[in-house]
Amino acid sequence: MASSFLRVSLLFISLYTADGFRHYHLDRCVFNSSDLNDIEYSRSVYYNKVEYFRFSSSLGKFVGYTEYGVMQANYWNRQTSYLAGMRATKVRYCKPTIDVDYQHVLTKSAKPYVRLDSTAPFGGKHPAMLVCSVYDFYPKQIRVSWIRDGKEVTSDVTSTDELADGDWYYQIHSYLEYTPRSGEKISCMVEHASLREPLITQWDPSMPESERNKIAIGASGLILGLVLSLAGFIYYKRKARGRILVPSS
Repeated sequence: MASSFLRVSLLFISLYTADGFRHYHLDRCVFNSSDLNDIEYSRSVYYNKVEYFRFSSSLGKFVGYTEYGVMQANYWNRQTSYLAGMRATKVRYCKPTIDVDYQHVLTKSAKPYVRLDSTAPFGGKHPAMLVCSVYDFYPKQIRVSWIRDGKEVTSDVTSTDELADGDWYYQIHSYLEYTPRSGEKISCMVEHASLREPLITQWDPSMPESERNKIAIGASGLILGLVLSLAGFIYYKRKARGRILVPSS
């Protein structure tokens, strides 16, 4: 699976006021591996939230984006010792930081868990739809596919992007619209770096769990209602037996 770019950022604020930042710079290490050739270091300098010049390790110099930024870039590009230090930052700062990331975080993985449910179809092309929800996996790259009677389904399938949970984990949802056939077997297959072999979850065409829960809740309510009715009837009969009837004149 292709790896995506990751970023390590460090923000330096030199001055700010109550109505917003005035002057600050942001250091970034953007990478898709720990190899130096796959690391890009940059320092962006901002004034009033507008970037006006930047150092780029791929260019090896500063570039300006405004008239004043061009003047600043030209000035710092003439400071040979300072420029050499900026060029060395990728090796001095980015590489050690990224090595730590790979050692403790980025080489780790978390196995997904899968939930397979039926839901209402989006359109009217097919009468049924299955949704395969995959939760709590890391890293982000994953493949979710549908298998029907031993063959991969390539039509009437839609999927969300990998959705970040905000805690390093991801989730994804894949949908299959279909027309049920008697005796068929439908499965959701998940392939991920944390798995030694694909994780296959087979759809059980019996009543979905949500429907079973509704029936269970309804049955519980019915039983409770009968119990309360019976208790009320018994109470009424006991009260009636203890009552003395007085004839009217």
